[in-house]
Amino acid sequence: MTVRRVNPAGGDPSAADGAGPGPDGFVGSDLHLDLTGPGGRRASLMRGLREAIRTGRLTPGTRLPPYRSLSADLGIARNTVAEAYAELVAEGWLTARQGSGTRVAPRTAPPKPNPAPATAPSPRAARPAYNLLQGQPDAGSFPRAAWLTSARRALTAAPTEAFGPGDPHGRPELREALAEYLARARGVRTDPARIVVCSGFAHGLRLLVQVLRGPMAVEAYGLPFHRGILAAARVRTVPLAVDAEGARTGELAASGARSVLLTPAHQFPTGGPLGPGRRATVVDWARTTGGIVLEDDYDGEFRYDRQPVGAVQGLEPEHVVYLGSVSKSLSPAVRLGWMVLPGPLVEQVVAVKGEREATAGALDQLTLADLIASGAYDRHVRRMRQHYRRRRDLLVAALAERAPHIGVSGVAAGLHAVLELPPGTESAAVRAALRQGLVLDGLAGYRHPDSAMEVQDGLVVGYGTPSDHAFSGALEALCRALPPAGGR
Repeated sequence: MTVRRVNPAGGDPSAADGAGPGPDGFVGSDLHLDLTGPGGRRASLMRGLREAIRTGRLTPGTRLPPYRSLSADLGIARNTVAEAYAELVAEGWLTARQGSGTRVAPRTAPPKPNPAPATAPSPRAARPAYNLLQGQPDAGSFPRAAWLTSARRALTAAPTEAFGPGDPHGRPELREALAEYLARARGVRTDPARIVVCSGFAHGLRLLVQVLRGPMAVEAYGLPFHRGILAAARVRTVPLAVDAEGARTGELAASGARSVLLTPAHQFPTGGPLGPGRRATVVDWARTTGGIVLEDDYDGEFRYDRQPVGAVQGLEPEHVVYLGSVSKSLSPAVRLGWMVLPGPLVEQVVAVKGEREATAGALDQLTLADLIASGAYDRHVRRMRQHYRRRRDLLVAALAERAPHIGVSGVAAGLHAVLELPPGTESAAVRAALRQGLVLDGLAGYRHPDSAMEVQDGLVVGYGTPSDHAFSGALEALCRALPPAGGR
């Protein structure tokens, strides 16, 4: 039997229990008691309380419901409960004090169970001392104070309906803030009605592949995880070669693709923005064929030695889906992203997403909206831009001093660089890094298996990942792992 909290009318004769109504108008606590077994109601109640105390479900000091509340919930006489309490006090199971109520006696704590026999820990690989994996911002730089301020402000101002079932389009406050920010900072042409909130790029891609049809062109070097999403959806991918100017979009005409996934602001992982001519080519292809361009703007806020590169979406809003998130600018722990969609795709994507928001919490959306609208997001991005630029400069300087024979590319923007290695040395360099306690990726893992491009040896170095105190050690380990000049 489960005892529920009650709100008895009038005074409670169990005031000696010290358990008057609390601030919420309720008396007592939820309590589960087994009242089965032989004997009358008083015996069953005492047996149930003893068992709950003996097994530790009622711990020493726990306050019991006043006997009027307990009798009402159990449907037994008030005197029966009072007598059971009194007898358990006499036995030492409970204590009763005016103003303090009836509580479990301190000395009735159950004995500690015998510890389980010790077992040998399962073998684990040693955790690397240093981490230069790409795709992760400096976790220690999350703007906790600004986020907390925005969260408090957003929670105070939130309308009541924000606490009901969520709209799959996303909170209007966030879509309005994003429309203003993306237009100002990234050159995106949109309005709130064309923005759909999601839980990150991968979630957006999973939604889009249920709407788009036909093969999709992708960059010959890209994130294997994204290719895995497409493969799971049975979308055939066609690789486009990449070079210093990004994807060779001239190959689209002969590819047979009906959509293309690009990283125009900073080709991932090789670096460099999509050149102006190639931007024009992909826009012309989309207009001519009715194709759709998926623009992954994964770290467009972070640029160092170049002017900002605007979004391709600004050139052709009706054929480009612009996707972004806060996984690099804030943290991957904040599961928020967005899609800026051509008009006809908005309701198709929302229909696939479902009738209610299932992935992006309304309170986080409201907090991010306030962070953007208050200017705190811009201030954080500018601060992190300087932070990562210093990291980038330290990396480049260390390589220039310790390994001048190693080329570096993709360092004008973003949170990672590619180290260009002599042919045939990549695997050995990755293994050497592990021996130095350093984990990082080789370039080979990002290459599309069907690409006809010549294989390039390299290391993908995420200089945003380590904490400040670990960064110098990570650079030292990296330099020790690199192949020597003229050697393999």
